[in-house]
Amino acid sequence: MATDSTGNRRHFLGAAAAALVAAGVGVGFGCAKAQSSTPQLQGSEGNMPSLSGATDWLNSAPFTAVDLRGKVVLVQFWTFTCINWLRTVPYVRAWAEKYQDHGLVVIGVHTPEFGFERNVDNVRRAVQAMRVHYPIAIDNNSAVWDAFANQFWPALYFTDPNGRIRHHHFGEGDYEESERVLQQLLNDAGATDTSSELVSVDSSGAEVAADWGDLESTETYLGFGRTSGFASSGGALRNNTHLYAAPAQLTLNQWALTGKWRFEREAVVLD
Repeated sequence: MATDSTGNRRHFLGAAAAALVAAGVGVGFGCAKAQSSTPQLQGSEGNMPSLSGATDWLNSAPFTAVDLRGKVVLVQFWTFTCINWLRTVPYVRAWAEKYQDHGLVVIGVHTPEFGFERNVDNVRRAVQAMRVHYPIAIDNNSAVWDAFANQFWPALYFTDPNGRIRHHHFGEGDYEESERVLQQLLNDAGATDTSSELVSVDSSGAEVAADWGDLESTETYLGFGRTSGFASSGGALRNNTHLYAAPAQLTLNQWALTGKWRFEREAVVLD
């Protein structure tokens, strides 16, 4: 949910979220949700690819393979509107803080899905809002994504000090196993004072885990390119500002707008 790069008074949905009316909509924003993957720690899944394809870096100077040699590295692919990534942030943030003095380097690789996610200022605002202080590689050309042959947001890759990928996890969940893998890699690398206790996180807002046992909504896309379930009278009018009103009642997974909005391909914009 980013403000328009021109800095004028227009805002993408989220800055005026109170004007959106929804009934039971699970609001995800375009990330590919993957099934859990729980392999055992592998001998090697191959060498960690180069990060040289990154177009920019936040929170750090660029990292090279030489910089990372001798470190346990956790690489996470993400994009800032991905609800599945948002729910993982408390854990990755806590791991980065707890283990940074024990030989762990956490690197987030931001590979955008939508056009407005290519704006580095939007990414920077998201990083600040989510209190992410570890290094972020901006992957606007998907070069790092392709080098890893990655397919999912979020995705975690665990690398030992010799630069070998030893474990991976796609999607949310399995946080205990992921942290145990980090502990094992750090201990194998010679860390002697790594606590075996797991981090404790206090999630709030979009970071709170989904109630998977009572989940009845899929992702909802708000731009006209992929939207569904829009219930305001007249439907979505493409690239035109229109005064929308919400119906008296919404059914499960329907949503509506009130006020003047314009539908764009990847967003709805408050006029």
